Amino acid sequence: MKKATRTKSLSFRLLTSEGLVLAAFFALVALVLEQGFRESAEEALKERLRIQVYSLLSSAELKDNGELSVSPNLNDPRFTNPGSGLYGFIQQINKKLVWSSPSAIGLDPPPFPEMAPGESAFTLEKRNRYAFHYRVIWQNVAGIEREYMFTVVEDGDFVAQQVKRFTVTLRAWLLVIGIVLLLIQFSLLRWSLKPLRRIVRDLEAIEKGKRLRLDHYYATELQGLASNLNAFINSERAHLERYRNTLADLAHSLKTPLAILHGCAQSFQGNQDAVIEQLTHMDKIIEYQLQRAAAKGETKTVGTSDVTEIIRKTVASLAKVHRDKGIVFDLNIPESSPVYYEEGDLYEIIGNLLDNASKWCRTTVRVNVVLNSRKNRRNYAVHLLIEDDGPGIPQQKLSEILKRGVRADENIHGHGIGMAVVNDLLELLGGKLEGVPSKTLGGMSWSVYLP
Repeated sequence: MKKATRTKSLSFRLLTSEGLVLAAFFALVALVLEQGFRESAEEALKERLRIQVYSLLSSAELKDNGELSVSPNLNDPRFTNPGSGLYGFIQQINKKLVWSSPSAIGLDPPPFPEMAPGESAFTLEKRNRYAFHYRVIWQNVAGIEREYMFTVVEDGDFVAQQVKRFTVTLRAWLLVIGIVLLLIQFSLLRWSLKPLRRIVRDLEAIEKGKRLRLDHYYATELQGLASNLNAFINSERAHLERYRNTLADLAHSLKTPLAILHGCAQSFQGNQDAVIEQLTHMDKIIEYQLQRAAAKGETKTVGTSDVTEIIRKTVASLAKVHRDKGIVFDLNIPESSPVYYEEGDLYEIIGNLLDNASKWCRTTVRVNVVLNSRKNRRNYAVHLLIEDDGPGIPQQKLSEILKRGVRADENIHGHGIGMAVVNDLLELLGGKLEGVPSKTLGGMSWSVYLP
């Protein structure tokens, strides 16, 4: 279980992936540097052997009789010590050995490659020995001409030891650097993921009831996440609060009608109208509370709903319903109005407002939508204005029909439970509903502000 938990950890995965990347990178670096160092050491050896060949050339002399003689006093004393690792050979082009250094006792000269006079070649021979060949044409004062191959051979142990020491040192340092980098990466990773751990702790505190929301300062990249989580938390709390209020309002609203029915049951004769009235009243109360409870009141975190499309569909439906009335719908709306709200909530808000306007207007209903409105109210992205040329609502009644828990029989006829539902829903969304007499049409003017 612990192993499975570790593999699901972001820190473990990131640290493991970074460790694998660093290991692959250092392995590649070690391979490239080792190869580069080997080539550099071989190039340095090649230059040393070239100098040895030139020294051997300066020590050799072609006599008048055509024989080649080499001075015993060579530049490098290793030529005189048997098995010293440095060997010199002079051969004629017919493969005949003319001279070999005292250090080359018991050794055969290495084969030389085909090349023109004046050219040189650097080769790796058997037993890890490096050879430098130089072909010359020599002519003495008597006009005798000879063609020789000067070859200097050196054991590759020195190069191998150099490469080995370099490899050991390089790998040790790369290992130390890798461990240091992993520790630095681990520290940076813990520091980088600290905001996530803080959000987790805050969510645990919210779950335990110690906090109400994510209100700490978080990294810029996590601000959107924190905002969405706060919106989700607020939405859930609003749901719970709305359910509690709905049950309380339902119980309170049904208490009086039930008491009346109980009294009517004592003498049912002659109280039929009262019973029907109270049953109708209870039906309206239940309808109102169910509408309020069904409203989602959520802000969507992904996907959008188009206010323009909802308005057009609602207007098309109302035009058919009120065909005999011949309502003129004056729409001043943009081509598209995408917002992050549930489509059902928008239909509830827009549908109720347009339905009331259609019922009470004489001939005209005007709809305006302004996006990113900042003139009168800040932080509201959408301003929806619905006006009609009907009789309007008395100013003293406006606040009453929007109160939570107002009973259906207390609402103005025609502006009943729908307006209370709209007001409650906008409060859940963080919006605002305002109703004033229309200055242009003379009826009602409802302004909806959506954040």
